[in-house]
Amino acid sequence: MGAAAAGAGAVAFGGLVAGATPARAVTTTEVSARAVIVGTGFGGGVTALRLGKAGVSTLVLERGLRWPTGPNSNTFATLANLDNRSAWLSPYAPVPGAPPFPLWSPYTGVLEVINGNGITVNCGACVGGGSIMYHGMTLQPSITEFARSMPLATGLYPELNSTWYPTVASMLGISTIPNDVLNSSPYASSRIFLNVAPKAGLQTFRVPLPVDWNFVRGELNGQYNAAYTNSDIAFGVNNGGKHSIDVTYLAAAEATGKVQVQTLHVVRDIKLGADKKWVLSVDRIDTGGAVLEHKNITANAVFLNAGSPGTTRLLVKAKGKNLIPNLPDAVGTQWGNNGDRIYSWTGMNDDPGTKEGGPAAVGGIDPLSAIPLRIIHAGAPPAALTGGRFMTVVGFGIVPAPGTWAYDSSTDDAKLTWPTNADAALQTLIRNKMNAIAQAGGGTMTDTNATQASTWHALGGVPMGSAVDLYGRVLGQSGLYVLDGARIPGSTGACNPSMTIAALAEHSMARIVSQDIGRVF
Repeated sequence: MGAAAAGAGAVAFGGLVAGATPARAVTTTEVSARAVIVGTGFGGGVTALRLGKAGVSTLVLERGLRWPTGPNSNTFATLANLDNRSAWLSPYAPVPGAPPFPLWSPYTGVLEVINGNGITVNCGACVGGGSIMYHGMTLQPSITEFARSMPLATGLYPELNSTWYPTVASMLGISTIPNDVLNSSPYASSRIFLNVAPKAGLQTFRVPLPVDWNFVRGELNGQYNAAYTNSDIAFGVNNGGKHSIDVTYLAAAEATGKVQVQTLHVVRDIKLGADKKWVLSVDRIDTGGAVLEHKNITANAVFLNAGSPGTTRLLVKAKGKNLIPNLPDAVGTQWGNNGDRIYSWTGMNDDPGTKEGGPAAVGGIDPLSAIPLRIIHAGAPPAALTGGRFMTVVGFGIVPAPGTWAYDSSTDDAKLTWPTNADAALQTLIRNKMNAIAQAGGGTMTDTNATQASTWHALGGVPMGSAVDLYGRVLGQSGLYVLDGARIPGSTGACNPSMTIAALAEHSMARIVSQDIGRVF
């Protein structure tokens, strides 16, 4: 959200454009594994830990890099000094309004931008997946909201509520913004939102976040450079203190001694072998994208957790190329954007200052809304604060899921199509609520997605019920699982998806560990 809020004119660009990497001879290696996980986000992290705890030797494939961080580190690109660490193998800056020409040599940076028909999708490309870049909003939908998004899974909610949502909350170490931080100078914008939002009919709340607030306090007292306290966190938090998947679930998985993570491994295809085992076609690459080695990895079980776009693309390709016979017809369907919308609030009556703290720590819910939605204050990255009063406010809610992915043989990839009016009913409600906030607090709300829809919360493509069962098993297949956001059709109950993806993965893995280990793989 921070990246989306910054205009190109306020961003400093670095890096150099280099020539193409010379071609080299590439060898092919054959590898066998009992279980393979593709991707290291919320679904992948949960899957890795539970397989490791169950004693299953597991290979985890991640296309991106590890990004270790800590106090005053320079691990991630920032909006004040944007370089190729921000973008996945692209010479272009992954921010709206960036120059339409190459800025640097492609690098295996943290963020991939997928240009679909009707929408742009932002997704993580690193160890930890989207947990590296997300603000950390760890929201649990009510049973009513959950049922409206995922009616087929409504029966799972009592167990999710009693066991698996709390498990995720504990693993991520979530807490809300403390009073001393909220009352500090950089969080004036959060206090303004909390004051104005009720006048627009919102019930306000503090957002649970996977943050060690002592790191924020360290920034406030001058011990650390600003990252949280100026919201320059769009590509990762340089100071650390964020309980992302790489330092929670995945670290615990690796500590079992049963889980091995291999970075810079790009899965190109998955097929069913003649012996009924799964074969992954994988390229090991360097940080410029050059292929160093081909690998054919054979596995008894494969867990696809490459995020909604990544998982869906692999299975749509497999269906289009007949690499996996009898894949469900629903593969590539029921995709949605979680209702994402990003607004710029300018010229409000109260002054938020020129340094607005993050992550997105406060929000509001409209209990009377015809369609469930939430409005979240997201501060403003420093690059956006070029003069005047400015704040980023985001909305999301429950939407239909008419998006589809289709195989394109000319590119050997799957292409997303999103009807631009698919979420029109929700967006009318969000727009009205944003305008009510501006009316109550002064100034103007501008829809930054008015001419180009985008989402940070891709969901669906391999939906529950018609493509996988309630535990992520692909219908008609043995040993093939989808445990990420690809199985959730369109939205997660007017909440951002991370907590629900992880809780469903925990629920599914409990069943898979008890029923499938030793029988299926």
